[in-house]
This record gives sequence, C-alpha cells and structure tokens, in this order.
Amino acid sequence: MAVSVKLDHCVIHVSDWERSNQFYTQVMGAELVARPAGFAYRFGDKQLNVHGPGVKPAEVARLPAQPGNSDLCFEWLGPIEDAIAHLKVHGIAVERGPMQRFGAKGPGISVYFRDPDGSLMEFMSYT
Repeated sequence: MAVSVKLDHCVIHVSDWERSNQFYTQVMGAELVARPAGFAYRFGDKQLNVHGPGVKPAEVARLPAQPGNSDLCFEWLGPIEDAIAHLKVHGIAVERGPMQRFGAKGPGISVYFRDPDGSLMEFMSYT
C-alpha cells in the first residue's frame, strides 16, 4: 500500500516573541497566527508552530527544539538577487552564497542567513 502524506507543519523554538514575530513576518513573509499559547507562522498551506516563552507543549521530541537549533529552507519565488536585496533592506547579513544547492524541486541557487536566535535560514531560488 502506498503512503500518501504531505508536510503540514513543523516546530521551531524562539526566545523572544516580539523579536521573532517581527523577523518572521517582515523578513520571511509569514502570516502571524495567534494561538492559545503563543503564535504560529503560516506560509500558504504550511506552518511553523512555535514554542517560546510561556508555552509548555504536551508533546515534544526526545530532544526538544531549542532557540537557535533549527535549519530551515524556504523557496524564494524569483531570482536569488532579489532575495539578497530583500535581506539587505532588513539589515540581515548573508552568511554564505549565492551557491548551488539541491532542494525539493531539484537544483537551485541559495543564500544562507540567521534568524534572531541564530537558526540557519536558507532562501532557495529555482528561477
């Protein structure tokens, strides 16, 4: 029997709601979703659930997510040069790239940068 699944959400952990909410909405383009405890960051039909100050989740990984320990890649819908310009406008330093990488759609060009807690972020362009 074939398995039929697709990614719905994953979890990150942040240390400061205000700082992280600003970064994920303004730099990453997320829709901010208020939850009974904290927030989530929605990107179309995918979501990052967020553990942070005041959130005590019932179910967690054996080694729960901690601020700054995530590696996340987001598809940039346009040329990578536009992603670099976008990061510059927001004062975000590009740590590496542009460079060739391989993602869910095959080969692309990526740049790497950090969220406020130090998690590694990647914008990948297939354009």
